[in-house]
Amino acid sequence: MKRFLALLLVVLMALSLSACVAASTVQTDEYASMEPAAAAEAAAEATQDKTSISDIIRVPFGYLLDWLHAFCKNYGVALILFSLIVKLVLLPMGIKSKKSMLKMSRISPLVKSLEAKYGDDKQKYQQEVMALYKEEGVSTTGGCLWSFLPLLIMLPLYYVIREPITYMLHNSRSVSAAIVAFMQAKGVNLGSNAFYAQLAAAGHIGEFTEELKQIAVTANANLATLNFSFLGVDLAAIPSFKFWTMRSWPEIGLFLLPIVSAGLQVVSMLISQKMNNQVATNADGEKDAEAAKTANQTNMTMMLMMPLMSLWIGFSMPAALSLYWIAQGLFSTIQDIILTKHYSKVYDREDAERQARAAQRRAEEAERERQRQLRREQNPDGIMDNVSKKKLKQQEKEAAEKAAREYAAKKNPAAADAEEAERPLSGDPERPYCRGRAYQADRYRRGASTEESEE
Repeated sequence: MKRFLALLLVVLMALSLSACVAASTVQTDEYASMEPAAAAEAAAEATQDKTSISDIIRVPFGYLLDWLHAFCKNYGVALILFSLIVKLVLLPMGIKSKKSMLKMSRISPLVKSLEAKYGDDKQKYQQEVMALYKEEGVSTTGGCLWSFLPLLIMLPLYYVIREPITYMLHNSRSVSAAIVAFMQAKGVNLGSNAFYAQLAAAGHIGEFTEELKQIAVTANANLATLNFSFLGVDLAAIPSFKFWTMRSWPEIGLFLLPIVSAGLQVVSMLISQKMNNQVATNADGEKDAEAAKTANQTNMTMMLMMPLMSLWIGFSMPAALSLYWIAQGLFSTIQDIILTKHYSKVYDREDAERQARAAQRRAEEAERERQRQLRREQNPDGIMDNVSKKKLKQQEKEAAEKAAREYAAKKNPAAADAEEAERPLSGDPERPYCRGRAYQADRYRRGASTEESEE
């Protein structure tokens, strides 16, 4: 179920982004032959200023990224800080996800023991596993779903990065379209993909600021300059996988961003698995590496899919998304290490208590075995007296009654004889005339032989 949900989320994410990219793959040149001012006016008139439901998330993201860019004066650093803020906001959900993942790893030895016990009865096995999850408070989907939140955030962030004139500079869609059309008419190369035309145009706004202010539709627009350079790499560009054609650092840097992003995903998952395995213990609080290894095999789908997803994003979309994904991976790894160490201390105390109880239980069992062995040595023929608690208690009661009768007989012989005469023949007051398999008619007839002799 967990792997199915993970696969479904990744496929939906890939289809959503693919639909965005496929929306327009060829640069339109309808404004290229027009006069720049006329092209801007025509584009503004053809574009509707409508707001979508997703703008509820995109607009705040745009304001936050714009504020961070104004604060640090660097687009790449702004993306890294944006990633850090997202990680801090999602920290409570990250903690919940980590706790769920650790619990899943922790009870994996118990799940394995249930599999060995009910392996032939799949229905019973599933019932026992679900009962164990419920008892331990484990959610089968909690850790998986929460870990996908940063990936889901990438979709609105993708639009913010793709349309910086609209979301970071806070211009209307018609004004943004007018700026793009103006630059197309000016002959600026905005790339072959019209879907990223606004991103490419944002880097050239500073070259045409005065001219744009002379056009009515863009006179009051926000024409701030956006610099997408980070460590000599243009984050507005889309990386190419053709590394054999690269000669300069900007090209090589673009190529390395998706590679580093995918590699960091692998390293992060390996670290997480290794640390999660440290809390996998059985009912006695002892480490169970074999059960942890089995649990890791169920996560192989994620181990393969997430790096491939990072590569696909990196080589098909602007490099800014790869930088965001790298920052997310680093912060996630640091968070994972800190949370695992914290909860490991809690689980270590629980394991110490389990080990103490297990040691006490083994000591008691060893003492019982020692006593059994001693009795076997004392009675090698195997003939044992009935030493049950009920039998011993009855024997003690009978011995006490016998001692009391003997004492009373010595003290008052006449009263003892009278009491003996009043006792029922069977010896049981509630069943004075009971008959068993060894019944004899004259058995309880006191004085019978004496009467016969007198006759």
